[in-house]
Amino acid sequence: MRWLRARLVQDERGYSLIELVISMSILGAIMTSVSVLLVSATNAEVDMNRRFQAQTEARMGLDRLRREVHCAQSVTTSVGGAVATLTIPTTCPTSGGLSSITWCTVANGNRWDLWRYQGSVCSGTGRKWAGSINHAAVFSYSTSSTSSLAFLSVDLPVNVAGGKSISSYVLKDNIVLRNSTRT
Repeated sequence: MRWLRARLVQDERGYSLIELVISMSILGAIMTSVSVLLVSATNAEVDMNRRFQAQTEARMGLDRLRREVHCAQSVTTSVGGAVATLTIPTTCPTSGGLSSITWCTVANGNRWDLWRYQGSVCSGTGRKWAGSINHAAVFSYSTSSTSSLAFLSVDLPVNVAGGKSISSYVLKDNIVLRNSTRT
C-alpha cells in the first residue's frame, strides 16, 4: 500500500502551461458565446415588454374612447382626422359633467400620442392614453343615414420599433354613436 501511495505522489506532475492556455481559450470562447446569447435574450425581452406596454395602452385608450363615443350625440373631426371632438350629454358616466371631450393625436418625435382633453380643443388639462402611433390621422367620421347610425372609425397603428413590420400592431374599430339619429 505504501508503494502505491508513493507512486501516486510521484505522478502528480500537474498541467503544463500549454494545456492551461488551451483550456482557458476554449473556456473563454464558450463564455463569450453564452454572454452573447444572454445579451440577445435580454434585448429581446426589453423589446417585447415595450411593445406589450404600447399595445396595452392603445387597447385601454380605445376602450375609453369607445365608451365615450357610444354615449356621444355627435362627433366633429378636424385636422385631417387627427382631432375628434365629441358632443356628449353631461349624464354620460364618462363625461364628468362636461358637454364636450376632445381626443387628438399629438406629435412626439416621429411618432404620435393619443390624448384626451376636457373641452373642445386639444389643450389644457389632458391625459395621454396611448403612444407610439405611426400616423396622426386616426379618426374618420361617417354621418348617419336612413339605414345606419353615425359612427366613428378609429385606426391606431402602434409600432414601437419603427420600420420593423413584425412589431406592428393595428387596432381598428367602427364605433357607433348610440345617441345619434337616423336621417
